[in-house]
Amino acid sequence: MAYVRSRSRRFSGDFWPGFVDAMATLLLVLTFLLSMFMVSQYFVTQEASGKDTALKRLMRQISSLTEMLALEKGKKASLQEELAALTASLALEKSKNARLQGLIGAGSEKAKSAAARIGELEGKLSEQQQISAKALAQVELLNQQLLALRRQIAALESALEASERKDKESKARIADLGRRLNVALARKVQELSRYRSDFFGRLRELLKGRKDIRIVGDRFVFQAEVLFPSGSAAFNPEGVETLNHLAKAIKELEREIPKEINWVLRVDGHTDVRPISTPEFPSNWELSTARAISVVRYLIGQGVSPRHLMAAGFGEFQPLDPGTSEEALRRNRRIELKLTTR
Repeated sequence: MAYVRSRSRRFSGDFWPGFVDAMATLLLVLTFLLSMFMVSQYFVTQEASGKDTALKRLMRQISSLTEMLALEKGKKASLQEELAALTASLALEKSKNARLQGLIGAGSEKAKSAAARIGELEGKLSEQQQISAKALAQVELLNQQLLALRRQIAALESALEASERKDKESKARIADLGRRLNVALARKVQELSRYRSDFFGRLRELLKGRKDIRIVGDRFVFQAEVLFPSGSAAFNPEGVETLNHLAKAIKELEREIPKEINWVLRVDGHTDVRPISTPEFPSNWELSTARAISVVRYLIGQGVSPRHLMAAGFGEFQPLDPGTSEEALRRNRRIELKLTTR
């Protein structure tokens, strides 16, 4: 019985106050850590929003860990309640034990029962201590996992910043290349414009005095009657002579324009609005296209490179004069030459 009293005094006097203080301190530390975690979680979420799908997945993991921490907090609260209950039970047993000590001579069996009860309570307390140790180990593991996640987030943010810097540098290089390309294209257009002016000047000199051949903007315009009879894509004698002058000017142009300039002479056929319907030309589309092709074929036959020629037919849908007078119709029947790039 002296052993029981000594063990009871040592158990109640030495263990419980320190244990309760340790548990209270542990709960305060856990509360502070959880508060700091929630605050850091908020800022990490704000910083990482919109970064990437991988960050969102990590945030979901952090949220899951937060829920686990909250669950552990609930378990800790439950353990505290159980410890409080055990403390109360132990105090009650101590009271009973004190009474038993006063009645030791008359109730040895009761004393044995109290000792057994105390041993049982000590076993339960030891079990609760083991549970608490496991909970602390889980909290430490969760803290390590959170630290690893924060490191992953930092690494991802660094990678994203590096990617954004590379993207900005790439965009700057692309913009610089675009500016250079625009300058080069403008230079080529200027060169082609100079050659176009020279070409039109030569044609004007070769065909001077012809009122039915004129320059309109960046195009050299032949009235259809100069080259073709009405409703036909075959050349008249006057048209052949005119095309010979044209072929001569084009071949001189081919020798002068640098090979790096990718140019073509586009031959466009146009008709007036009066419809045509013959077996050879069911509509003005066929007539305008056939006339443009006839000019291209003749120029090729005169030695002009096919790479520098292109034929197109516009029918009656691109008039120079919207009127319906005979003069307006005559102006709209034409072959246009345009020097352009491919």
